[in-house]
Amino acid sequence: MNEQLKQFIELNTPQVEATMYALVERIEAPANLKESMVYSLKAGGKRIRPLFVLAVLELYGKDKQDAFIVGAVIEMIHTYSLIHDDLPSMDNDDYRRGKLTNHKVYGDGLATLAGDALNTLAFGVLARMNLSAEKRIELVNLLSVAAGAEGMVGGQVLDIEGEKRQLNLTELEHVHVNKTGALLRFSIESGAVLADATPEERAILVEYAHHIGLAFQIQDDILDIEGTTEELGKTAGKDVASEKSTYPALLTLDGAKEKLAEHYNYAIAALEKLNIDASILREFAAYIVHRKN
Repeated sequence: MNEQLKQFIELNTPQVEATMYALVERIEAPANLKESMVYSLKAGGKRIRPLFVLAVLELYGKDKQDAFIVGAVIEMIHTYSLIHDDLPSMDNDDYRRGKLTNHKVYGDGLATLAGDALNTLAFGVLARMNLSAEKRIELVNLLSVAAGAEGMVGGQVLDIEGEKRQLNLTELEHVHVNKTGALLRFSIESGAVLADATPEERAILVEYAHHIGLAFQIQDDILDIEGTTEELGKTAGKDVASEKSTYPALLTLDGAKEKLAEHYNYAIAALEKLNIDASILREFAAYIVHRKN
């Protein structure tokens, strides 16, 4: 990992996490519900999504205080989706990031409700931010699309359908543009909203986000084959065992790696259109395609 990116991650991740935990701790709710919510928030992870928000603010030299809150909100949504993904009625996973999944510790019912609580809390936090009404409404609207039926949840439904038959490349990309890409896109676009990027700059950043979202998922599919359970913190080889539609299954492993490089190159090409130094986003792109978990 590039030293600039390493320092950026080490500097900002603790504050993202502190913000996230504080937002949950201050609510009035049953103690076991809050404990279950925080359990999964503290399960670790790369915090890529909140770091993308902060990276866009870094790009524009803007204050990051609001970005920490928006980043925490995104991580709540991402965490709720993982809690639900792991449930017996979905992917039925026992481990996430090397720890027992939420339902294995707290039971299916409380795990489901913890996910629900993180989801709804996220929108309340955005609505109460110290921003103009226009920006708050825009962020809430963008997140509702990215996280809902038109984005992440819709992508998850298509992903489930892909377990019953082999999807073609167009269908598979449609799954991942929504399931994984939509929340990554919101991370970058919300940063553009906070940074007051021009419409032209925002369109370029969304183009970058589109290709990075696909690259992220393709690398996930590759790691399911090449990674170990210890490295991944979850069961390796599960996609193959369940005959799930993936890029390697459709294109072969080498073909998936070529597609990964293609989307990486498109993402970098998009950044070349910006008239500002986008080195931090270039380094994030490299990190995503070379990561081991």
